[in-house]
Amino acid sequence: MKVLQINGIFPIKSTGRIVKQLADIQKENGIEAYIACGESTVQADNVYVIGSKVYNKLNILMTRLFGKHGFYNKIATRKFLEWVDVVKPDIIHLHNIHGHYLNIKILFEYIKKHNIPVVWTLHDCWAFTGHCAYFDIANCEKWKTGCRCCPLKRKYPVSWFFDRSKGNFRDKKRAFTNVSKMHIVTPSYWLKGLCEKSFLGSYPVHTLHNGIDTDVFLPTDSDIKRKLGIDNKFVILGIISNFESHKGGKAFLELSEMISDDEVIVLLSLEEKPDKIPFNIIPLARTNDDKRLAEIYSMADVFVNPTLQDNFPTVNIESLACGTPVITYNSGGSGESQCKGSGYVVRKGDVKGLYDAIKKLREKAIPGEQCRAQALNFKAHDCFEKYFDIYERLR
Repeated sequence: MKVLQINGIFPIKSTGRIVKQLADIQKENGIEAYIACGESTVQADNVYVIGSKVYNKLNILMTRLFGKHGFYNKIATRKFLEWVDVVKPDIIHLHNIHGHYLNIKILFEYIKKHNIPVVWTLHDCWAFTGHCAYFDIANCEKWKTGCRCCPLKRKYPVSWFFDRSKGNFRDKKRAFTNVSKMHIVTPSYWLKGLCEKSFLGSYPVHTLHNGIDTDVFLPTDSDIKRKLGIDNKFVILGIISNFESHKGGKAFLELSEMISDDEVIVLLSLEEKPDKIPFNIIPLARTNDDKRLAEIYSMADVFVNPTLQDNFPTVNIESLACGTPVITYNSGGSGESQCKGSGYVVRKGDVKGLYDAIKKLREKAIPGEQCRAQALNFKAHDCFEKYFDIYERLR
């Protein structure tokens, strides 16, 4: 069997690592694994990069000027499909097909013409909206009947001038429906519930939680705290790029005003200017090195994920696997990796609730062994092998 996975990135970041892990498990089971993506940090015979950095940046500009995200990249997509003609996959496994690298109309016309079975893992809501990847912040439910007058036009995928949500919704629905053999997979029960209410609900929808490599993400010694000069501090770890991020940037600013002198916030990937960073927040540079990530998770006393909208963030599981408890909002599927004894799930937007949970952890520490035991329920091999049952159904 040949399986072609398509995703925006490979093999880095959350979805890129998922594609890599799944491809490795496919190979272990005798499946020929192929990957197509918009960006890759590796070169291999089985990896095809669609377009180029310059070409894809041009399509970012096209989206921002004209708002038809997902409907550009015609030349690069047709060239990619010539490669697909040679590979002749038995199954196409889609992940994020948004990201300025692919023409979705041309892709689905090809799939329908050649009657290729499809598994589509949704990592957000973009597939069934007219514009956005998430609509929680706007409390918008137009996606159920037909998008229009989008309140998130200036959010990813950013459109500076035009609101194309009505036409995009119509064109996506036309492209994505009437595929003869397609199964949808959602990594969270939360997203499954939404998907079943959308125009994709006519397809079989399965929930398969994402997994992680628990042989890499495990309690790991390091000298990070010593180098940062925080040996005697209670470390609150978070991952955001900026304080406007929907991953909870403003929550960390509010937390910085609440925490005591013996507590410190460490934010991985923070790219704010130094003069905007409070004195009790320490930024750490972004890394794609999983072993380095394990060291960072392990040095923290708690991982806080105040995301305002999310599907099933693997960062929560990675932290638990390293023995570090997690406090998260009940946003989307963020709390689905939690169980009693591995941390706390707090009402979305309740920053005081986050800090109350931190204080509970300080009063009664959660053993790292309990956290890791919970994470072992999400071993990549066990989670991703479940896809093979779906592959067999589609053959």
